[in-house]
Amino acid sequence: MALESLRELLVLELQDINGAEALVLKALPNMAKAASAPALKQAFEKHLVETEAQIVRLEQCFAALGLPVRQRPCKGMEGLIAEATDMMDQEGPDPVVDAGLIGAAQRVEHYEIAAYRSALAFAELLGETPVATLLRQSRDEEAAADRTLTGLAIKEVNDTALAAGTRVSES
Repeated sequence: MALESLRELLVLELQDINGAEALVLKALPNMAKAASAPALKQAFEKHLVETEAQIVRLEQCFAALGLPVRQRPCKGMEGLIAEATDMMDQEGPDPVVDAGLIGAAQRVEHYEIAAYRSALAFAELLGETPVATLLRQSRDEEAAADRTLTGLAIKEVNDTALAAGTRVSES
């Protein structure tokens, strides 16, 4: 497929993001189940609700552009979800696995932030203000989720993981 215009690229990006969010929507309940720290479980559950809203916003973007809602397979997110699944399957002290889950989730968040930023830039250049507004809201939620994960890592999980790993290695 040849891309003939920035508008076509925006649509392609929206389809890719829609595919990515569908994958995240399936993964988050499993990540919440795999997490042992209550605050981490809660963060994943909260982001699940946000992801549902982001999918609705993407549908609104397509409608604003006068297009049917479509998904494109998102190979990048497929890889990131595969890595997160690998982390969920790891055995070890719960805090260490939680720290790994945070890392995997942050890679997902960073990918989503980058995708939303790109699509937002295109929408703004094209003067698609309603689309830009919707994309900005989702980008901001992704950035907030990333900050939440960083806070959990710094304030709770990483120190606990360090202590748990030290106890294991001393045994």
